[in-house]
Amino acid sequence: MEEFIKLLKNKNYVFKELMISSFKIYLIYNDELCDKNSINNFVLNRICALSKKQLQDLKKNLPICNLEEISMKQSFFYLDNGYVLIITNKIYACEVKKKLDRGVSVCQSELSLMGPKDCFTESFIINLGLIKRRIKKGLMYKDYYIGRYTNTRVSIIYIDNIVKSDLINHIEKCFYKIDIDGILDSSYLKSSLENNSSLFPTIMLTERPDKACMALLEGKAVIIVDTSPYVLILPSLFLDYFHTTDDYFQKPFNASFIRFVRFFAFFIAIFTPGIYLSVTTRDYDLIPLPLLLMLKAGRSYVPFPAPIEALFMILCFEILKESDIRMSTTSGSAISILGGLILGDAAVAAGIVSPIMIIVIAISSIAGLIFPSIELGNALRTYKILILILSSFFGIRGVILGALFLLYNLWFTNIFGYSYFSIDKNELNDSIVKINSKIRKRNSFLSDNIIRGRFK
Repeated sequence: MEEFIKLLKNKNYVFKELMISSFKIYLIYNDELCDKNSINNFVLNRICALSKKQLQDLKKNLPICNLEEISMKQSFFYLDNGYVLIITNKIYACEVKKKLDRGVSVCQSELSLMGPKDCFTESFIINLGLIKRRIKKGLMYKDYYIGRYTNTRVSIIYIDNIVKSDLINHIEKCFYKIDIDGILDSSYLKSSLENNSSLFPTIMLTERPDKACMALLEGKAVIIVDTSPYVLILPSLFLDYFHTTDDYFQKPFNASFIRFVRFFAFFIAIFTPGIYLSVTTRDYDLIPLPLLLMLKAGRSYVPFPAPIEALFMILCFEILKESDIRMSTTSGSAISILGGLILGDAAVAAGIVSPIMIIVIAISSIAGLIFPSIELGNALRTYKILILILSSFFGIRGVILGALFLLYNLWFTNIFGYSYFSIDKNELNDSIVKINSKIRKRNSFLSDNIIRGRFK
């Protein structure tokens, strides 16, 4: 024990040696992670009131609920996680964490008009509590510590009688294979778990506790990462990105209509520039002659070829979007006005780009913004550029070729053995359209307990 105490003295910890009732006690804690007021009020005050005989067994005599006896090997782990070590003839750890999180706040990236407003934070305990607050029965979780230097706490959460055990086993096997210096955010873990061969996201990031709980009730698993305000939902299927929490707070007809709008926006975001380019440069017979003459007249004075003009406009929009995201809210509106109105109007007046091309690229780009997932937006942009290039060489045949390539990638993408593009017959009343039914069922690919409301 003396060698262990000498080792702790050489580390960057606060070391206190106390003599209480002629009994020597050592207190060691991390000054940056521990709350000194809690140490003084709840630890030292109560220790000083104990007799020498009581000090020999603090586990029984110290009235603190978060006190536990640990071994020497566990000491550094507890010190680096906001615990104070109390060393007598044994080693005890008492949790006195300093409040370093921002607390529960309003969602910023996944806004909802009618749903709950609270969101996850950087605190693991708060995030777990937000889920437990909603699901009070059957909730299970397993903790892991990943990262050689960060030793970050990661937890798999699931509902025991709903989720398939194969999914949890698959995730655990992936955890054991991860060898990394540190996990600083859930995105670090996401890149190690998901299918990187597909451009489309196969694991969903969310900051909404209600959305995470909905996924748990469907038979999915949720992963919480300490210090990250986003949790992972897996597996994430293609149709999941067309559903929002607001769909379940309004009538089925309205929810179905909005979902059709999202699907329409998906195709507009990918195919509009390619179709416009093909009908104005190669396949002239696909549109009426008056419309063709109007489109050709609109860009008769533009000195660049149509493909170069389209790529230039896409690049300008991406620069504008990125600057709007990175700048503060006070100057973001000014950048939007400068880029969207002043520079756009000046470019048309100078004859650099045509008004029709600005309209086509703007509609395509705005349609991609309907999805809050950044990764899905990046995938839409990539396929949009790919189809644009194919259409410039092969016309409408290039658009069809790009559509087949997109469908091929969606169909053969897998995540933990689940088909990304699969639609289960049990969920037809809540897939593309939303229909009220007396018996609601889960996706049989995700759960064996397919009847919602049944407790196995």
